[in-house]
Parts: sequence; C-alpha cells; structure tokens
Amino acid sequence: MTLVTIAQASATTGVSAKMIRHYESIGLIKPPLRTENRYRHYAESDLHDLGFIRRSRDLGFSFEDIRQLLDLWRNKARSSAEVKAIALRHIKELDEKAAALAGMSRTLQSLAASCHGDKRPDCPILEALDHSIRGNP
Repeated sequence: MTLVTIAQASATTGVSAKMIRHYESIGLIKPPLRTENRYRHYAESDLHDLGFIRRSRDLGFSFEDIRQLLDLWRNKARSSAEVKAIALRHIKELDEKAAALAGMSRTLQSLAASCHGDKRPDCPILEALDHSIRGNP
C-alpha cells in the first residue's frame, strides 16, 4: 500500500492541507495513518474520498449531503433513487438561490440606474439601504 503525506495528498486532489485537516476533524474522512513522528499519511482510498469531496463541494453540496453521498457511494447495495433525491433537492436549493440572486441584481440595477453618480451627495442607493435598515419599504 502506497501512502502519501498531507502535502502530496493536497497536490494530488486539489484540496488544501487545511481543508483536509478540517474534513478529518468533522469526520468527513477517517483519521489518516500516523507515523512515529505523528505525520499524517493517506492511502489511495483516502485520496479518492478527498477528490470526491472536492468535486461535491465544487457543485455546492453541503457537508451533510457529502457525508450521505459518500456513504451511498461506499454502499454497493445502495439505491440510486436515494442519490437522485439528494441531487434533486440540491438542484431546488440552487435554483432558489439563483432566483434570489437574480432579484438582488435587478434591485441593484434599478438603484444604480436611478443614481446620478456625480458630485452631488444625494444617492438613491444609500437611501434604499437606509430605508431597509430602518425597516421602511
């Protein structure tokens, strides 16, 4: 069995050493083998898990979703319906976030269009933010 250091694991998977240690601390990956000098050493299966986690994070999955997906991947008796349900739920969350971001963008575009952007102190953007803070519509 070939083992690699945390630096090598990071270079191979694209996951920073800090995040590898974080994933270990939250139990997303199993604790690595440690040598007498206490250095972490990772096996090929650990590198796979780190790559799986990185790709999952790139798609915006939460740590809990990733934990479930890893468990399903490891379970050869899994139902693909469970995996699909997680993916569809995440798609719905992404669509909701995208709609919220689009709404924010439209609001800011409207405010920016109404701002003269000159040397005068009055600014509809600041006024809208001030009203938002005070709870006024």
